[in-house]
Amino acid sequence: MTDEITSPNSSPSPAKPQIGDTRPAPQIGDTRPAPVPAGASGTSKGTPARRRRGGRGRGGQARTAGRASEAPVEASAPVPAEAPGSRSRSRRRGRGGERRSRAQGRYLMCVHATAQATHIATLEGRSMVEYVVAKAADETNQIDGNIYVGRIQNVLPGMELAFVDIGIPKNAVLYRGDVAFDAEDVDGPAPSARRIEEMIRAGQTIICQVTKNAIGAKGARLTQEVSLPGRFAVLVPNSSTIGISKRLPDGERRRLRKIIDDVKPPNHGIIIRTAAEGVAAEDLARDVASLAEKWAAIEAEVARSNQPRLIYRDLDLSVRVLREEFNEDYRAVVIDDRDLYEKVRDYVLAVNPELADRIEYYDPETQDLPLFERYFVHEQLHRALDRKVFLPSGGSLIIERTEALTVVDVNTGKNVGTTNLEETVFRNNLEAAEEVARQLRLRDIGGIIVIDFIDMESKSNRDAVASALRQALSRDKTRTQVFDISELGLVEMTRKRVNEGLLESVSTVCTVCDGRGFLIATGL
Repeated sequence: MTDEITSPNSSPSPAKPQIGDTRPAPQIGDTRPAPVPAGASGTSKGTPARRRRGGRGRGGQARTAGRASEAPVEASAPVPAEAPGSRSRSRRRGRGGERRSRAQGRYLMCVHATAQATHIATLEGRSMVEYVVAKAADETNQIDGNIYVGRIQNVLPGMELAFVDIGIPKNAVLYRGDVAFDAEDVDGPAPSARRIEEMIRAGQTIICQVTKNAIGAKGARLTQEVSLPGRFAVLVPNSSTIGISKRLPDGERRRLRKIIDDVKPPNHGIIIRTAAEGVAAEDLARDVASLAEKWAAIEAEVARSNQPRLIYRDLDLSVRVLREEFNEDYRAVVIDDRDLYEKVRDYVLAVNPELADRIEYYDPETQDLPLFERYFVHEQLHRALDRKVFLPSGGSLIIERTEALTVVDVNTGKNVGTTNLEETVFRNNLEAAEEVARQLRLRDIGGIIVIDFIDMESKSNRDAVASALRQALSRDKTRTQVFDISELGLVEMTRKRVNEGLLESVSTVCTVCDGRGFLIATGL
């Protein structure tokens, strides 16, 4: 869940153009409008026809495998229903139900499906700002959001955590802060002072939800505070929680606060999402009702058996990204797989029908270039995997990842300035702050991050750079925490880690050097 709640660049060298291609190569940081997506068939106008490269097959959407013996509840798009006065219905009527001109938007989403995974690239103008790899879902990969019946294997008081068997090969981890319990069932001191062994015990059966996928040697992270996200709201079962997204304007928050009591189901909490802005009360009530029905089905499934197993599977990551992100800021979502296109379009028709015509199919059999080549995704992806990033003024960033943290070093490089050293360093650091925020989001770097800005003597300049960094990070939906620049010019920050980073998702560890990047002489 990405919504916060409250309660009541240029590249060092341009990409090599294709032979016969007269289009300009993209530059990192270029926010000019991207090329217009081609139609569903045929080549785009004004583009010279080329022979389609042989051997390119269209990857099908990966199928879900390895289901438990008891069929889990599957997340699905709500059935479209029209309500008088709804926002989508009135908007479609006002526009005649058909768009007369091409949609305008800040972002473009390109979706490339293969047999192994679905690759999702988000472009702002021509510059790629986010890249997500949705691997084939099974019982161990991409399980965040799934709900399980789990059995406590053992409790470690010294670590304030418990290992939980949820029916997959590696036990998941439940920390003390994620334990939910009924105070009447536990004897002892106040809830804040209770130890984890006083709240849960080995052999106990619990309902839990995965909040973080397994990363490396670490097991998946669990919580007993289960939540079911919908398009406009999040249902918190068996809770009194009421919240509204902080990202909504004050006027909209006041409007939603007036109708929240009418749509909130009894005995359950509710959190209103940012996507609910401008949504009619009938649409919001229908979304919450569908979530309540899902929870009733989950409770019925839990009652069947107390064996550790999956009882609710969230939507595929490719559809989840649309649920979390897709809005009027996106001019199009271009998909090169027919099955996935149909699935995504059906979902958008159900939850946001006025945007359904922005879901487009890119047929690789009839287009002259693959989808990622047409929008220069491949070139930008390769740059995003480099350790060195060039800044527009000639400076550079060096990004090094370790097991404990990620280090970003800022250099002036060819940026020699025009006035004095302090001004040159200050301008270079401002550029670096903007680019660091973009790279952290693009590479999906999480955990502890240390940024080594070039030393500045003026405290006002240091404060301005720190402020610029926070402002740039505010556009990132992943939660971050930034501290002030130290006397050594270092900034310590954290970024929440939910999935493996971009590098790990598109690469494998070298079996020769074991990922260290160098070979050790065998004769020593």
